[in-house]
Amino acid sequence: MVEFAGWSMPLMYRGIIEEHHHTRSQCSVFDVSHMGRLKITGEDALSFLQGLCTRNLEGMEPGVCRYTLMCRDDGGVLDDMIVSRYEQHWGIVCNASNREKIVAWLRQHAVDRRVTIEDQTVATAMIALQGPMAVERVLAMIPFDISGVRRYRFASGVYMMTSYTIFRAGYTGEDGYEIVVPAGLAKLLAFRVLGTGGEPDVAIRPAGLGARDTLRIEAGMPLYGHELDEATDPLSAGQSWCTDLRKDFVGAESLRRRAEAGLKQTLVGLQLEGRRTARQHFLVQAGGKCVGRITSGCLSPTLGASIAMAFVEADHAREGTELAVDFGGRPVPARVVKLPFYERPKAKET
Repeated sequence: MVEFAGWSMPLMYRGIIEEHHHTRSQCSVFDVSHMGRLKITGEDALSFLQGLCTRNLEGMEPGVCRYTLMCRDDGGVLDDMIVSRYEQHWGIVCNASNREKIVAWLRQHAVDRRVTIEDQTVATAMIALQGPMAVERVLAMIPFDISGVRRYRFASGVYMMTSYTIFRAGYTGEDGYEIVVPAGLAKLLAFRVLGTGGEPDVAIRPAGLGARDTLRIEAGMPLYGHELDEATDPLSAGQSWCTDLRKDFVGAESLRRRAEAGLKQTLVGLQLEGRRTARQHFLVQAGGKCVGRITSGCLSPTLGASIAMAFVEADHAREGTELAVDFGGRPVPARVVKLPFYERPKAKET
């Protein structure tokens, strides 16, 4: 167990590599109750969020969720998050380390707006089931039909006087669900999912933060404090796909100027020679000159190769470019590769 953003979190149960492989081959359960869960209500909720989020939220129907970011006036990223459209309100799932900052940011911009912001993090629990067997297992254990919930959709309601939300998203590169229930039912939900106390489902095992990190690196997914922070803009971080510069939001004007001037650096994937792991802040070199820095790295359990994400100067970001990573004065050859490093096999969506 480790301390993380004020929470006591499992780093691993049996071992990071074992948990990683189990997620890729079967189904793992992650306790993600530490992530912020916010409820936004009021007549101005849509326009309020439109003015803060990089993603265009217009036209979202109830049951739809979208990945987005919130930025400072200068375009620096405050956080990345999932925004969801319910029948009568909106929801936000944000990073645990940024929850208080985002709540304060929302309330600052809610002055004189017809919106109410409610932090439901402590009052609720959230677990994620991820892996190629996750969908069939969840469909079998949920006592009502959610088979129509596709990727980046969710179902919510009340069952036996208990409110719930079931998202189909994830942070591993695999398919799966995130289930949100009142905090008092967290233990009961865990027993239900793991099958403990009766006949445990050997296909479903718990996994910790360590495997969650190696899984998301393979999937090329950014982590706040690594690929994203207040000194980094969404465009340089490869998030232009969820940054709509045609609409106005906090930071949009600054980002338009950056886009027009051309990006000085960009986020790339690297594959290193050998099996040494590049750590955050290691320098990236070209011809002995520093041209960037590592943001995340690991020895990929799935690929059996040393992989990393890095910000590098735009002139050195082309796929196939030969670079090197500085391991304390010892450069290790590396090559720019396409992100993500890993994509799950395509299968018919349930």
